[in-house]
Amino acid sequence: QVQLVESGGGLVQPGGSLRLSCAASGRTVMNYNLGWFRQAPGKEREFVAAINWSGGRKYGADSAKGRFTISRDNRKNTVFLQVNSLKPEDTAVYYCAASSLTIATMRGQYTYWGQGTQVTVSS
Repeated sequence: QVQLVESGGGLVQPGGSLRLSCAASGRTVMNYNLGWFRQAPGKEREFVAAINWSGGRKYGADSAKGRFTISRDNRKNTVFLQVNSLKPEDTAVYYCAASSLTIATMRGQYTYWGQGTQVTVSS
């Protein structure tokens, strides 16, 4: 079992930044790679970025490149998503998820999910 708890969301003005955190716990947590998804109202949940624990491999959706950066702190079992130059269309619930696959970009490839953290971009 892996438990995931997101934090760091909130209301931010366009052009602002946020750093989302995902605290992972569980006996087997190091066997999983972690990813971020987001779901805007009325839309499908979409992949944002992912990182593996051992090698630091990172990959992300094309839409995330340039403004979204994923990183990790293994000492704290925490994965971060830095989001810069936020736009109103970035408004969504951001979810952290765990996958046992080396490369996973689809929702069904993730086994464990957090409860999500709301990001609202508005002036």
